[in-house]
Amino acid sequence: MKVKAYNLVNSVEQEELDAGLLAESFSVEAKQGKAITLPDSFSTEVRTDLIRSAVHSSRANRRQPYGHREHNGKKSPQPGMKHSVEWWGKGRGVARIMRKTGQRTGAQNPHTRGGRRAHGPKVDKDWSQKLNSKQRAAARDSAIAATADPTMVSARGHKFTEGTNFPIVIDNYVESRGGSDEKYDIESLPLQYSTRKFVAIMEGIGLGEDLVRAKNGKSIRAGKGTMRGRKTRTPKSVLLVVSSKEGLHKAASNLPGVDVVIAKDLCAEDLAPGGDPGRLTVWTKSAIEAMR
Repeated sequence: MKVKAYNLVNSVEQEELDAGLLAESFSVEAKQGKAITLPDSFSTEVRTDLIRSAVHSSRANRRQPYGHREHNGKKSPQPGMKHSVEWWGKGRGVARIMRKTGQRTGAQNPHTRGGRRAHGPKVDKDWSQKLNSKQRAAARDSAIAATADPTMVSARGHKFTEGTNFPIVIDNYVESRGGSDEKYDIESLPLQYSTRKFVAIMEGIGLGEDLVRAKNGKSIRAGKGTMRGRKTRTPKSVLLVVSSKEGLHKAASNLPGVDVVIAKDLCAEDLAPGGDPGRLTVWTKSAIEAMR
């Protein structure tokens, strides 16, 4: 399977502000370059069942154990056992449960108000799920193949312009400023204004609308997660696959919904969040070569 990579030309325009300061604006034009041969992973059959099992296993292995602490008498009681209680004994025509001292109100038992849980979660429980290494690799290859299908990408809710080549591969990057051209390796993007340059690159390819969708879709999460460091919920947008942590990696990491992954660390959950295949993915040519 072959695909034509995009060559990017960034036209930088400088506008003078007060006190001699210069403001730069970026406009990227994406041109089709040479065709490159893709790894066999892009031609794999899309198996949704394999992808979902791999994602489910990955999420289960990250799950942290939780549960109440063990009951250790009055010094360190477990929740629901913090009352001063007494037992009335037998022969009084009432249930043989612990009651608050000096009162008739039941306490501590699972069916009483403020009592402990009958069978609460145990810290010792193992939530992890094993998955064969071949099955995990097959799920990753299947998720990679789904990123090359524009129908599956669109069905997942991503937005892009018509005529975009799938899979999306970017290769050369040139900055044109004041009549002079400077050529850079796309992964070694200069750090100055790098995030703005990355946004301009996505707009030039035709993915700018998806970045706006993720930014505007940010919302406050329902439930108790708002009190536990998970206040906002952000839709998933572009996944950028690179070969090394350089300028492009830092530039894309600042945007909401955008994830950056090194090719050797790629897994099914990155390519199919929630088990739904077809994430909008952008590959660098170096990342494609690193996967061979």
